[in-house]
Amino acid sequence: MQHTLPTAIQKRLGTVANPKQFKRDRFSRLTGLIAAAALIASTAIRPVFAEQSFMPGCYRPTSAETPLLTHPKKDGPYRVALVNGFFGIPWRIQMIQSLKSWAARPDVAKDIRELKIVSTGADVAAQLAAVDNFIQAGFDAIIFIAVNPSAFDAVAKRADRAGTLLVSFDNTVDNPKIVAIQPSQIELEGIKATAVLKLMNKTSGKVIEVRGLPGNATDRDRHLGARKVLEQNKDIQVIEVVGNWDTGTVQKVVSDAIATHGQVDGIVVQHGSAGAVNALLASNHPMVPVGGDGENGFRMALAKNRAPGVSVEGSPGMSAVAMQAAIAMLKGAAIPSSVHLPIPPVFASELKADVNYFPELPATFNTVTGYAECGISFTPTELSGQSPDNQ
Repeated sequence: MQHTLPTAIQKRLGTVANPKQFKRDRFSRLTGLIAAAALIASTAIRPVFAEQSFMPGCYRPTSAETPLLTHPKKDGPYRVALVNGFFGIPWRIQMIQSLKSWAARPDVAKDIRELKIVSTGADVAAQLAAVDNFIQAGFDAIIFIAVNPSAFDAVAKRADRAGTLLVSFDNTVDNPKIVAIQPSQIELEGIKATAVLKLMNKTSGKVIEVRGLPGNATDRDRHLGARKVLEQNKDIQVIEVVGNWDTGTVQKVVSDAIATHGQVDGIVVQHGSAGAVNALLASNHPMVPVGGDGENGFRMALAKNRAPGVSVEGSPGMSAVAMQAAIAMLKGAAIPSSVHLPIPPVFASELKADVNYFPELPATFNTVTGYAECGISFTPTELSGQSPDNQ
């Protein structure tokens, strides 16, 4: 099975330095995980049939072999929880605000008896303990962003015995019996890298790859996606740095890379991408193509400096998409075990004030607020009315 960029995105990106990019089976590790999931026998797992799946236009299986998962039907309203891990970036703040905004809507609130939210930091044991606490307290469903993709096997068994539904989102979870909802992180960073190479308009040069939080599944998969594109070009020198998804850190590590390696030709950033543009400006470096996130500050920086680049982001509204899936499963619906959400790119040439970036809003605001295919989106006012605090 081949993993390629969707045809619509390939058409938008056009021809890149190596025309055979994304036409090879380059993601064998991910393929292996999907194939293993399909072979696991369980009364709760069955092959995908679109007519049996809840909102198939939103919850799209990652492959034709992705099985559907179900959960024993329960009557509502439900006790539900979010167990977040790392908290130190605006995306996570807006993610919590998105879930609270969605849960406050009257048509949703009738299904929720209790909503609890905790953020445990980057400690795996602390996150697992928090999940266990909600299981022991009898919660019906728990959504979470996994700190570590392979740490949830034991807690998944305990949840199953207790009748608690687990749904993960944003970060990969290497357990086929837990629904995993996210954009394809491999594809997402591949889109950025492909666009940067196209905008560079040459087949050689230096490209800085700015990675995210070490040890995180999202960082792992995005790194794989970027490298699978960049390494197809033997004359591209990749300079790898760690930005921790933080704008200030990204600016520092990109500035240091320029000071050490001299002029570069492109930058691919997982998150905190405005820091890359700031580093170019502070270093008096010519503007080069930057593939970055959907933060308002990055899009404003591209527009203000007429810089070439592309903005691609998984929305913080993913939390609401995950909770919507959990409640649907508690009501008896089936969801694919592995879901890839849409990830449309926005090029710098397509940026329009107050349409896809907002000059009057903070730089940290994430411009991609939801998923139209899932019936979930938020206005800035709606989000600002909710706190990011635990509850």
